[in-house]
Amino acid sequence: MYPEEIVVPMKEELTENGFNELLSATDVNAQLEKEGTTLVMLNSVCGCSAGTARPGVLMAVANASQKPDFLTTTFAGFDIDAVKALRQHLMPYPPSSPAIALFKNGQLVHFIERHQIEGRSAQMIAENLIGAFDQYCN
Repeated sequence: MYPEEIVVPMKEELTENGFNELLSATDVNAQLEKEGTTLVMLNSVCGCSAGTARPGVLMAVANASQKPDFLTTTFAGFDIDAVKALRQHLMPYPPSSPAIALFKNGQLVHFIERHQIEGRSAQMIAENLIGAFDQYCN
């Protein structure tokens, strides 16, 4: 598990911009039982999370005309039970962090894995997400 002093500033980049934390398996399951669209940013300490994933997610939310009903985040290597529960909802995809998932009425409808984040700009990630928001968040 990562030290709290390392993780907290990375969490705050999202929570200070309207994302709610999913800290337990109960939080994850309760969130995904809600009707509507839920964006989940599976946060991570890696450079691609800091360099492109978090900025891309924030850019998408700031610039999209259609937005998810719920903005949420959980942290790999820190929110252990929440991430484990989330990964059950992401099957059959293998564990990946960072990752970005969009659920509609509890069903996974769009997923960006780590390999789709690495080497891409925040702008490319934002454009990908805005396209998904336009399709599913209406």
